[in-house]
Amino acid sequence: MKLHQIAPAANSTKSARRIGRGIGSGLGKTSGRGTKGQNSRSGGGVRPGFEGGQMPLTRRLPRRGFNNKNFHKEYTIVNVSQLNTLKENTVVTAELLLKNKLISSIAPYGVKVLGNGKLEKALTVKANAFSESAVLKITKAGGKVEVL
Repeated sequence: MKLHQIAPAANSTKSARRIGRGIGSGLGKTSGRGTKGQNSRSGGGVRPGFEGGQMPLTRRLPRRGFNNKNFHKEYTIVNVSQLNTLKENTVVTAELLLKNKLISSIAPYGVKVLGNGKLEKALTVKANAFSESAVLKITKAGGKVEVL
């Protein structure tokens, strides 16, 4: 098969409706919109979610949950298993993680190390926060933990 031989399967494509092109087209004059009414006008119709004056579903449902956005601390997360790519006895900082592309950016509150996976190397890890399991795994591997 060559590029000039590529074509859609028979009857798989429909030509666009040519609206407002005379009475013979079947979609002339009112262009299939009917006469009068909100939807016959340009820009007519209702906004998404409008239910004809009935209280919309989004307003009928109760609000649930807790939102701690005012006091939420956002960290960039790194797992212990990701640190295995670094060399033995390295001092791990946020800048080093960024340079080695283990993280894409540094969040406002810095880096938090989580304890997912195994660590086989002794590293000195400097970060803003650690989970308990991360501290345990880093010290067990012979490394040190420093909270900034």
